Amino acid sequence: MELILIRHPQPEVAPGVCYGSSDLPAAAAALAQGHAALTPQLAPLLARGAHLYSSPLRRCSALAGLLGAPTLDARLAEMDFGAWELRAWSDIPRAEVDAWAADLLDYRPGGGETVREVAARVQSFLYQLHDRQQGAVIVCHAGTMRLMAAMAAGEPLLHAAQKPNQVKYCSILRLTWPAQAAKPV
Repeated sequence: MELILIRHPQPEVAPGVCYGSSDLPAAAAALAQGHAALTPQLAPLLARGAHLYSSPLRRCSALAGLLGAPTLDARLAEMDFGAWELRAWSDIPRAEVDAWAADLLDYRPGGGETVREVAARVQSFLYQLHDRQQGAVIVCHAGTMRLMAAMAAGEPLLHAAQKPNQVKYCSILRLTWPAQAAKPV
């Protein structure tokens, strides 16, 4: 089953701010540019009946709404960073960041979600798609995309958590799910 993952447009937030699950809108210009760039590639897929899913967060759902009639699914939301949300990364105590780095899968940054919990909800979404034997176009977040890519490649979750974020806004990632090596979280 083919999955087409799309990262949301740049949100309206200052650089260097942790915004994980905060429901920020996409910057208007970035939304328009992303829509214009993605439409020629995605319109044929959507016209052939590919189902469109989106994180319910506005920076994703706004783009998905311009592409078609998405099904919003909270399992696609970005990680909840708890008390770190909407704080500058430089204002988060170094000891807390170090504690997360020492236990990437099970530490709760800011008291929010663990990477393992995010991966479990993302995997639940993927298995539901697989049960329906339905490929999809999915508008989501860099963290969600990195987890799905690791699962599709059969890589350990720790690899996804350790990789630096190199997923550009409005970029497309094509995956095949399930991978033969994919294992439950």
